[in-house]
Amino acid sequence: MGRLTTHVLDTASGMPAKDLTIELWQFEEGNCVQIKSVTTNEDGRVDGPILDDNEFATGEYELRFMAGNYLKQQTHELPDPLFLDIIPIRFGIADATAHYHVPLLLSPFGYSTYRGS
Repeated sequence: MGRLTTHVLDTASGMPAKDLTIELWQFEEGNCVQIKSVTTNEDGRVDGPILDDNEFATGEYELRFMAGNYLKQQTHELPDPLFLDIIPIRFGIADATAHYHVPLLLSPFGYSTYRGS
């Protein structure tokens, strides 16, 4: 069965990003609907897949990483307003039987992502 997972690493500290809120949104017929909100654990992961089994379907999605709230809780000296606040990553799921892993590498002034395994 297909599933969607993520993992967030704080590259400024070299540690997993604990307690970072992530929202999952789905796009259907021009509408954007929030499906779920989750929080990362001590390993920077979510406890279980964000989507799996009957929830997992082809379509267009967006993960919104609430980086600003997380970064404010760290020891970084940050500008006001923040350079990065909410980080949206829009992606498509074409194969409902595959594993889609969307990790985020985060720092106060940059981020990167890729389709992981």
